[in-house]
Amino acid sequence: MTDSKELPHASGPAGGWGSMKGMTRIYGETWTSPAVTRSLGRMNKPKGVMCVSCAWPKPANYSAFEFCENGAKATMWELTSARCTPEFWKRDAHTVTALREWKDHDLEKTGRLTHPMRYNAQTDRYEEVSWDDAFAGIGAALNAVPKDSAVFYASGHAGLEASYLYALLARAYGNNNLPQSSNMCHETTSVGLTKVIGSPVGTIVWDDLDKTDAFFFFGQNPGTNSPRFLHPLKDCKDRGGKIVTFNPVIEQGLVSFVDPQSPTAMLTGKETNISDQYHQLKAGGDVAAILGLCKVVVEADDAAKAAGKPEVIDHQFVEQHTTGFDEFIQSCREATWSEIEQESGLTEAALRDAARVYIAAGKVIGVYGMGLTQHTHGALNIAMLVNLLLLRGNIGRPGAGCCPVRGHSNVQGQRTVGIAEKTKLVPLDKLKQLFGFDPPTKDGVNIVEAVEGLFDGTVKAFVSLGGNLLRAVPDQERMEKAWAAQDLSVMVSTKLNRSHLFPAKQAYILPCLGRFETDEQASGNQTVTTEDSFSMISASIGHRTPVSDAVKSELAIVTGIAKASVPPLPGLKWDEWTSDYGLVRDLIEKTYPEDFRDYNARMYEAGGFYRGNGAHERIWKTPQGKAVFTTPGQLNSLGFQDAPGRYRLITMRSNDQFNTTIYGYSDRLRGLEGSRDILLMCPEDIAEAGLADGQIVTLVTDVNDGQDRRLGGLTLTAYKLPRGTIASYYPECNVLVPVGHHDKLSKTPASKSVPVRVEAT
Repeated sequence: MTDSKELPHASGPAGGWGSMKGMTRIYGETWTSPAVTRSLGRMNKPKGVMCVSCAWPKPANYSAFEFCENGAKATMWELTSARCTPEFWKRDAHTVTALREWKDHDLEKTGRLTHPMRYNAQTDRYEEVSWDDAFAGIGAALNAVPKDSAVFYASGHAGLEASYLYALLARAYGNNNLPQSSNMCHETTSVGLTKVIGSPVGTIVWDDLDKTDAFFFFGQNPGTNSPRFLHPLKDCKDRGGKIVTFNPVIEQGLVSFVDPQSPTAMLTGKETNISDQYHQLKAGGDVAAILGLCKVVVEADDAAKAAGKPEVIDHQFVEQHTTGFDEFIQSCREATWSEIEQESGLTEAALRDAARVYIAAGKVIGVYGMGLTQHTHGALNIAMLVNLLLLRGNIGRPGAGCCPVRGHSNVQGQRTVGIAEKTKLVPLDKLKQLFGFDPPTKDGVNIVEAVEGLFDGTVKAFVSLGGNLLRAVPDQERMEKAWAAQDLSVMVSTKLNRSHLFPAKQAYILPCLGRFETDEQASGNQTVTTEDSFSMISASIGHRTPVSDAVKSELAIVTGIAKASVPPLPGLKWDEWTSDYGLVRDLIEKTYPEDFRDYNARMYEAGGFYRGNGAHERIWKTPQGKAVFTTPGQLNSLGFQDAPGRYRLITMRSNDQFNTTIYGYSDRLRGLEGSRDILLMCPEDIAEAGLADGQIVTLVTDVNDGQDRRLGGLTLTAYKLPRGTIASYYPECNVLVPVGHHDKLSKTPASKSVPVRVEAT
């Protein structure tokens, strides 16, 4: 057995010189110009550019360098000097089939796409095509298939203006098939939170970060996924606040942090210890862990009442604002500690220690990421976290609330302005009034249903506004075959990715501007807006020269497709809207007046303008008119039973990637370097399985559905993990995730608890 002291793990803190080295390496690899420093200096500030990476909010009182390592990497990756021109496809080794052997990193390193391209099956290459011919071909293909068979997907990057028109395009075309990247990560939030508090998004604002007494983290990794969050966490610790973390994997950003914006910290190496407690629970064990916390709160409240002391549960809040309390409290009393320990993988003593921090804190923020959402019962995870917060009135008051941390920079905003497959989320009557057509009333498909439609042949055309869908979705091998069998695939992209390499019968790559580039239209350089995780709307104005004269903005591409595929109507003024994005913002305000009041006037406010959230004001838009306590029907979030030889696989992202974009092969915050073909397993499980650290193994999905899903060539690596929990990288592991393995309510893929077996190679 490997000595635990020899296990790979980052010994250094998040931030600090490691962060600086990471940015410097990407600068050297992308060959971007020194002018990138000007772009970085404008990030996340008024009249600047909102980060193209994650959706972490922008403070009104911003610092001189309001960006993080990942934001800098994403910026330099976009502003690379490398170009993927039409000449690239003329080289002997650059057929589409040959490029399938390339790694994701190498595909993107070819650089920015410069011209619209159309696939030629005779030569197995993409060839340059004019924009007019591309739009005409796309329009003809869309109108040649049944309306319900076309899907309009959005990746979560495009601004609110392009997103609003994209949703309008789909409905004017004839369907609500508008799945979005949220379907693959945080749709469980939209569905789960709405069910229990009546809001599809988090309830806190920036000021709450400065007022809270404690953060409770569940399945979120700020060091890799939202590094700017580390500054509010450091501030919390500096003022004596507490941070308690529940995560199967030790993530260095929640262990220690050196502030790279502090000269003193950088010179001295002074670290801030982030988590006061770090609990490595089993994958899928959050239900039991949170129930254990709630059980301690109930016991403490009972004891306080018996002793005539102040109550621990906020009974006044509970009575006025919640329903389902009595039944939930009964479940807390009835749950045994042996059950809780078995399902969570944590001891009673550990959970009591965490609960004491919760009870002592006057104001608590519950933070979570995909570690909660991507399970078969992910919505139950979220409901349990809400239960914990409700017990002490920690939603809807300063310094307290629910904080889901989003990924893509505008993934939340796209839903806000109509990219949604569920018609109940969209004011169809207003669309009819504004544009003079009858929007379809039948619900569209989410991403799981779209993939299933590709498998059975009912989906025949796919338009993707950004993203690398083929790499991002489950059942990757089946998806590659089904994607290529379509009549039409259209990818709006900045760089080459794997989704381009399995072209449909007609396939187009349409290159778009990046957010840092000027977007010159008839009325001048255009502004685009995005919504962050705290429901704040902010504006971006590009300042860089476009990568090519032949690229178009995302909005101009949307309107170009619309004019070619949608019958002309007096109310559909695609050319006018392309000329002036302010007119589109006027339409958004008319469609969603409560959220976007005085839109054009307020979009440059420092930190963005707040579009509001009922739960933040303790207005519960649930059928009951109150926040809902949920009694759990099971003590884990799994959709399968444990069995001998079966493991719970977590798919994870490295420090050197953003979603499917792979910047390199360094995962320094986990002490892993040089490869992504790694499987992490605790030494005890390795020994019990008769395997050896360093052995090459294959993962096999342990689902009896007639499909053989496997991923080989993985180096088994001893790592500090809970027994029965193993981990490897996304998106490579998507080949192992069945499309039917998803959250029961939202259909979000359950990629944080995949049943697998490990085979020696």
